[in-house]
Amino acid sequence: MARRGAIGKGMGMHRGIGVAGIAGRMGRLVAEEALAAATKVTGGIDRPGAETPAGIAVLPDMAALAAISDVVVEFTHASSVQAHARAIAASQCAWVLGTTGLSPEDEAAVAEAAKHVAVVHAPNFSPGVNLVLALAEKMAAALPAETYDAEIVEMHHRQKVDAPSGTAVGMGRAVAKGRGVNLADVTESGRDGHTGARKTGAIGFAALRGGQVVGEHTLIFAAGTEHITLTHRAFDRRAFATGAVRAALWVQGRQPGLYSMMDVLGMT
Repeated sequence: MARRGAIGKGMGMHRGIGVAGIAGRMGRLVAEEALAAATKVTGGIDRPGAETPAGIAVLPDMAALAAISDVVVEFTHASSVQAHARAIAASQCAWVLGTTGLSPEDEAAVAEAAKHVAVVHAPNFSPGVNLVLALAEKMAAALPAETYDAEIVEMHHRQKVDAPSGTAVGMGRAVAKGRGVNLADVTESGRDGHTGARKTGAIGFAALRGGQVVGEHTLIFAAGTEHITLTHRAFDRRAFATGAVRAALWVQGRQPGLYSMMDVLGMT
């Protein structure tokens, strides 16, 4: 996902960070973490009538927010992504995107924006999750798909609207990359009824929803003689917000391109 060619390290912020989805749980935490990092929050956008943090200006749309920001951090809904991508590309403002559940058309819009500005797009901004993704790719390359079945199980709070989660899909992509296959060609999810035997080389997904679970993800490599599991549990969304602000500080001054959290962490 990463595109090479960053020009050194991120330069200091001059205007500050804008927050799309400022009234949401993640948006509020991003604003708090940005201020804790001694970075100005230029403003935010959200749905009309939403209760936003006191003292932070609410702008009418993404174009207005991007015009006054060095970078916009976004955790919103997939339905907003294409319009926001066009606004970001026209503004020359960098973009840190954590919205999940994107369609192929949404992802294409993000890639198009990255031709004009620096974009950090990640399914999860937790350093721990990204270490798990790196391990998942290496393990998938080492464990033959013919004998090690890959299954991904995730659980989130009951309000989450997309499944499997973006992080689970990220795990699947890491496994697929390690195996040298296209995830779309080997995905198995939503098993129900008489499904027949499991296909060799498939990558399976199971999504659980309930309560207020922040996020739990487990990748299982299951062979006839052993099982190997990688698990990450998030207990506080602040881990994602801290990582997103870290990405926002890093991306400032980068050349246009599509970057990942792996780039931010220096793991590519």
